[in-house]
Amino acid sequence: MIAVIIAGLMMGAIGSLHCVGMCGPIALSLPVVHNNSFSRFVGSLLYNAGRVIIYSCFGVLFGYIGKTFIISGYQQMLSIVLGIMILISIVVPKMKVQIFPEFLKTVRTKIVFHFNNRSYKSLFFIGVLNGLLPCGLLYIAIAGAVATGNPLNSALFMAAFGLGTLPLMWAIAFFGSELKFSFRLKIKRAYPYLLSVMAALLILRGLGLGIPYLSPEFKSPSAAIVCHD
Repeated sequence: MIAVIIAGLMMGAIGSLHCVGMCGPIALSLPVVHNNSFSRFVGSLLYNAGRVIIYSCFGVLFGYIGKTFIISGYQQMLSIVLGIMILISIVVPKMKVQIFPEFLKTVRTKIVFHFNNRSYKSLFFIGVLNGLLPCGLLYIAIAGAVATGNPLNSALFMAAFGLGTLPLMWAIAFFGSELKFSFRLKIKRAYPYLLSVMAALLILRGLGLGIPYLSPEFKSPSAAIVCHD
């Protein structure tokens, strides 16, 4: 369980570099009172709390899906495929798959509504709704949650993922324009290299080389079945 939380935190921390470019504009324009430090502090935390909660809900849902993969004995294959998918997303960064366009249109409309409402409750729901928008990094995190093969571990992984993105995303929302564009550009450029390391670790994990934590040896599901006469 601890390993799952650490993995989620690492993915979130690394992935927050991607969030700066993709979700940064939303965080920078949150309807908070910018000349009031308390308002910025609470508002940015509520926004990020909304994201963490919706990510955790995704974790429970996709944890049940992952459980099916584990029972079927496809855990190693899934980990390798996920690593390859991450590498492909780096090589083809603009590849997008958008599903449920009407649903996404409704989500964006709701986000605009809450931006105009300007309340702490709206800031929380902006975070929740933002978590429903298409995001390559989120898809990768969900894939990692599926690989845990357990609803609880999956929820913890996604919660840790959200918390991992919190420091940088909170800083963007709190400090706003005080963070220079050149700084945001530098961390965005570092993102593909760090993501490549993450992909390599997933592939290494799937190979089952018997290296503790990095590449544990997987046991066949049938090996856990004991027949009693």
